[in-house]
Amino acid sequence: MALHRRKLLQAAATAVAIPALPAVVRAQAYPSRPVRIVVGFAPSGAADILARLIAQRLTDRLGQAFVVENRPGAAMNIATGLVAKAAPDGYTLLNVTTINAWNGSLYRHLDYDFLRDVTPVASMSRAGGVLEVNPSLPVKSVPEFIAYAKANPGKLNMGTGGPGSGPHMYGALFEMMTGVQLVPVHYHGTGPAVPDLLSGRLQVMFDLVTSSIGYIKAGKLRALGVTTADRYEALSDVPPIGQFVPGYEASGWQGLGAPARTPVEILDKLHGEVNAALADPAFKTRLADLGAPAFPTSRDDFRKLIEADTAKWAKVVQFAKIQLD
Repeated sequence: MALHRRKLLQAAATAVAIPALPAVVRAQAYPSRPVRIVVGFAPSGAADILARLIAQRLTDRLGQAFVVENRPGAAMNIATGLVAKAAPDGYTLLNVTTINAWNGSLYRHLDYDFLRDVTPVASMSRAGGVLEVNPSLPVKSVPEFIAYAKANPGKLNMGTGGPGSGPHMYGALFEMMTGVQLVPVHYHGTGPAVPDLLSGRLQVMFDLVTSSIGYIKAGKLRALGVTTADRYEALSDVPPIGQFVPGYEASGWQGLGAPARTPVEILDKLHGEVNAALADPAFKTRLADLGAPAFPTSRDDFRKLIEADTAKWAKVVQFAKIQLD
C-alpha cells in the first residue's frame, strides 16, 4: 500500500512539472534570432544613445544581435503602435519613456492603449529638469520667482519644446501647484528656445539639466530649482523645487517594454540582464555622463510608476488644456 501511494505521489508531481518544462526551455533558448528595439526618436538623441548602449550590452550577454530600429514621429506614437501590435514573443521591444505615460491624455485618437498593450520589461534611467531664468529677472530663488510671477500674471514667457513636451508639462505642473500664470512659447525642441532665453525674449524655462548646465555654470542662466525630488549631482547647490512647493516632482524615465502577453520567463530574463548592466560601475558611469542616472527597479515597481505617472500627468493635461491630434 505504501509503495502504491508513493508511486501515485510521484506521478502527481511529474504531472505538475510537465507544463513548466516548455517555459523553462523557451527561456533557455531565448533569443535564438536577432531582437529589435524600436525607438520613437531619430538617431543620436539621448534616448537613442541609451537604447544603443543597452542593445550592445544585451548583444554581448545573450549572443544574439539586439538591433535598434528608429521609428520617429508623432511623439512616439508610431513606434509604440508598432510594438503594441507586434507578436508577443520577445523579439520586438520598445524603448519606453515618460512620453508614453503622457500620450494617452494628450492625444484624442490612438490606435493602442499603452497600459493594456505594452508590458514593462525593465527601467533603465531617470533624469530631471531645472527651473532656470534669464539673469536679468530680479529673482534668485523659487519663492522669489513665485512671488514675482504672481505679481506679474501672464507677463513671463516660458519656453517649451512644443505642446506636450517635457518643458511644457513640467511648467504646467508648476503652474497647477503654485497658481502662477506663465505664457508658454512653443518651439520645435528646446534647442531653438535656449538662444531666446539667453537674449531675454523668454524669461523662464524648465529645461533638461544636460541641455542647460553649461550656460548655468557660465552664469548665462540662473538655476532656481531642479524638478527632481532630490538634488541633482551635477547641480548640487541647486535645491529641489519640491523643497518650496511640497509634492512637486517632475522627471523623465526610460526603459524597455514588450507587447502584452510576452511570456513572463522572457520578460524576467531581459529584466535580469538590464539590471545587471545597471549594476556595472562602468555602465553606470556612462549613463551618468549622459545625464541619465541609472534607475533599476523591479518589473512590478516599474509598472506602478508608469500607472502613477499616467494618472498624475492626465490631471496636468486637463489643467493646462493641452490637446493634440
